[in-house]
Amino acid sequence: MRAPRHARPGPGRRRRGTGLLERPAGGLPQAREGRCWFHKTANVLAALPKSAHPGAKKALAEIWNAEDNPHAAARAFEGAYGAKFPKAAAKITDDLDQLLAFYDYPAEHWVHLRTTNPIESTFATVRHRTKITKGPGSRAAGLAMAFKLIESAQDRWRAVNAPHLVALVRAGATFINGKLIERPGENTEPEAA
Repeated sequence: MRAPRHARPGPGRRRRGTGLLERPAGGLPQAREGRCWFHKTANVLAALPKSAHPGAKKALAEIWNAEDNPHAAARAFEGAYGAKFPKAAAKITDDLDQLLAFYDYPAEHWVHLRTTNPIESTFATVRHRTKITKGPGSRAAGLAMAFKLIESAQDRWRAVNAPHLVALVRAGATFINGKLIERPGENTEPEAA
């Protein structure tokens, strides 16, 4: 027996904060779960009072803009906000591996991987049109409408930075902190003499 209609999730209802890294489309061997920084920042700020927002935004930006050690920036965030606002600090520290998953991909692709907004804006045109027309009618009409709307929207999509690196990612190349590692067993940092 099916649940009543009001109890079932609608077509636009999905878990917020899942990033592109979670979708293994194209058979990416490195695909792992990621989180969207755009939505994560909103969730963290919602757990903080307004007076703490400017400092928290700066601290969050330091985490996801870190060049080499984002875990240190995350520990600094936890040290600054963990005592007074443990729920806000937990939102970062609990998902840290997923939040920083984009560091295992080329640095040129990070701008695309940090957020789910490209996916949401793609389907926003479909959602808005469906709302205005009060539903698509039949399932076939809905699929046709969604296909045509997305097909026309793709002309305005932003191209992927460094498309030549997509083939390397699909082939399973190893990237650490956005840099390609030629030999995976090799140490990337020069040793001190």
